[in-house]
Amino acid sequence: MRVLYHLTLSPFARKVRIVLAEKNLDFTMKLEKVWERRPEFLALNPAGEVPVLIEPDGTVLAGTDAIVEYLDEAYREKILIGINPVDRAEVRRLNAWFDVKMNFEVTENLLGEKMMKRYGRHGQPNSQAIRAGHGNLPYHLEYIGYLVERRRWLAGDHFSLADITAAAQLSSLDYLGDVPWDAHEPAKEWYARIKSRPSFRAILADHVPGLPPPGHYTDLDF
Repeated sequence: MRVLYHLTLSPFARKVRIVLAEKNLDFTMKLEKVWERRPEFLALNPAGEVPVLIEPDGTVLAGTDAIVEYLDEAYREKILIGINPVDRAEVRRLNAWFDVKMNFEVTENLLGEKMMKRYGRHGQPNSQAIRAGHGNLPYHLEYIGYLVERRRWLAGDHFSLADITAAAQLSSLDYLGDVPWDAHEPAKEWYARIKSRPSFRAILADHVPGLPPPGHYTDLDF
């Protein structure tokens, strides 16, 4: 059986979960408390980060980009990284935008400060970082709106890894109630389409003990 080591609110683990579901690949999940730095897990990924995917034949894959690139090459029934070089270049550009730029400017400042510091017992959240995260988020929502007002999906005519990457980041923030959807209607409409996809159902069913999501989190129509 295919096994995915994950952390519930990790946008990178969520991204791999959605890719696996879009490709109709069965898998089980193992919650990995990365701050514990278990030797058994470090043997799988010396970086000590999720996601880590173990294929049915025992192949160990670590690192979000490596995993999703492998999955798109190995399971070709549904292509998520573009069908030609130009499409692939745009998908990868946007993938980096959300996984690197948005993650650094927003997710690390909100999810990282509010949740990961608490888990790892790394002190109190930095209020200045949280303010920066809130201040940067509208810029990324506006960019999503800019794209979907000109394209059917973020990277073009087809649903792709770019949509999955952005939605994975936003879903983790939305669980915390940090996304000002009502001020960004085009991004909100795009995200509603993502929420309606069967591959997203498990994400919407996530629950962190002691921290319930806001009421709209599971509402497909907000």
